[in-house]
Amino acid sequence: MVLVYAEATNGQFKKVAHEVITYGKQTADVLGTECHALVLGDTAGAESLGKYGASKVYRITSPQLEAFDAAVYTVAIAEVAKQQGATVIVLPHNSTGKNITGRLAARLEAGSVPGANAVPTMKEGFFTVRKPVFSGKAFADVQLLTDVKIISVAGNSIPVAETGTDATVEDLTISLPEPKTKVVKHQVATGRVPLPEAELVVSGGRGLKGPENWGVIEDLAEALGATTACSRPVADSDWRPHHEHVGQTGVAIRPNLYIAAGISGAIQHLAGVNNSKTIVVINKDADAPFFKAADYGVVGDLFEVLPKLTAAVKKYKGQ
Repeated sequence: MVLVYAEATNGQFKKVAHEVITYGKQTADVLGTECHALVLGDTAGAESLGKYGASKVYRITSPQLEAFDAAVYTVAIAEVAKQQGATVIVLPHNSTGKNITGRLAARLEAGSVPGANAVPTMKEGFFTVRKPVFSGKAFADVQLLTDVKIISVAGNSIPVAETGTDATVEDLTISLPEPKTKVVKHQVATGRVPLPEAELVVSGGRGLKGPENWGVIEDLAEALGATTACSRPVADSDWRPHHEHVGQTGVAIRPNLYIAAGISGAIQHLAGVNNSKTIVVINKDADAPFFKAADYGVVGDLFEVLPKLTAAVKKYKGQ
């Protein structure tokens, strides 16, 4: 059986949960078994996960799960996996999954693949998982030989597919330890789609010259229905909040479209965005290294190009 941890955000299941369920169902099909989902906390609508491939949903509600604690969540997932005989455990490759995957692998003595971007195959009889390596410049096919296998799935790498109907929800009781950390304050970015889940991203760099000019980025993002992002120097200068920083030391993203304006394209930035399906670069420096990684490039002043692009998008949508 394939067990998928379906994470809820602010009491709702979002795209990240639907992606891992879809991935789990496709993995289960490869193995000729079923996909079951696990929900931690009292979240409404758990039965809807069946639409994405979960034939059964387990739910654990406990005071210890009210605030995220990696150790407590690890125990919960591990115990359910043992009870239900799961041979593959699937998690999202977000901040939660990154905190849990290694702990879970150690607890279950399982092989793991973090950040997978393709459904496993039985290559030459071995359970094989593909993941990007060297900042996305190559791919590695990893064979997992352990009885239990753990995979975290990179965001926006698997198209969400509705293949079923509402599933039965079964409440489980698990003995959980008390959290060792105390959450004093919890701040969540609100507004547009979070960067790891965004399919359209408009990003700006030092070429904007200052935070007072960020309106041209916001206007284009608004017209496209995109999420805004920035380079590290912009975040370090407090022009934009740090949760918008994309790159090797920021958020790694995989949108369908990434528009970069006024960003030179340092290797650290490219490491976080080069898995984007399509990259568009706007820069007045024709020698900017970002052009080498771009699918489309515009050599021009972003203060002239972006307003015209925004107007064109609005005109197109108006039609």
